[in-house]
Amino acid sequence: MRIVGGIYKGRTLVEFKGKDIRPTHDMVRESLFNILQFKISGATFLDLFSGTGAMGIEALSRHAKSVTFNDFSRESINVLKKNLEKLGIKDGCTVSNGDAITFLKNTDQKFDVVYIDPPYKTELGKKALEQVCRVLNVDGIAVFEDEKPFIESVDGLIKYDERKYGRAYLTFFKKDN
Repeated sequence: MRIVGGIYKGRTLVEFKGKDIRPTHDMVRESLFNILQFKISGATFLDLFSGTGAMGIEALSRHAKSVTFNDFSRESINVLKKNLEKLGIKDGCTVSNGDAITFLKNTDQKFDVVYIDPPYKTELGKKALEQVCRVLNVDGIAVFEDEKPFIESVDGLIKYDERKYGRAYLTFFKKDN
C-alpha cells in the first residue's frame, strides 16, 4: 500500500496484518482524489472508519488543511499512528478512537469532505450517512464506499454521483440545501 499522489507520493504505508481491515486499493484512492482534486487543497477532511489511515494521509499529501481520523479498533489506530510517524506527519491531523456514530453525534467540527468506509455488510455506513449532515459544511461532500450500489435515500443528502472500481462502489452526496 502506497500514497499515490501529492507530497508523500510513492511512500509506502504500514499495512494491517489479518483480514479485519480492508484497505481501499491504490486505484480507488487515486480515482477518488482525481474526482475531488479541486476540493482537497485547504479542505477539512474526515476519514471515518479510517483503518490504516491511507485515505486521510492521501488527503494530507494533497494539501488538505486538516484531517480527522476516526476508528473504533485500537489495532487500526495503532497502525494509523505508525503510518503518521513513518511519514513524519505531526501537524494537521487529529486521531480519535471510538464509535463512528457517537463521534458524528458529538463532534462540533465541520468538514468539507467526509469519507465513510465502514465494514461491508453492516448498517454502520447508512447510520453514519444519517448523521453526516450535522458535520458537513454547506458545500461539503460525503463519499460512501461499499461493495454494492447505494440505492436508499438519506434525509438531508442528495446522491449526485456513483462510480464502480473493481468490487468497490463510491457514492457521492452533497447537502440538500
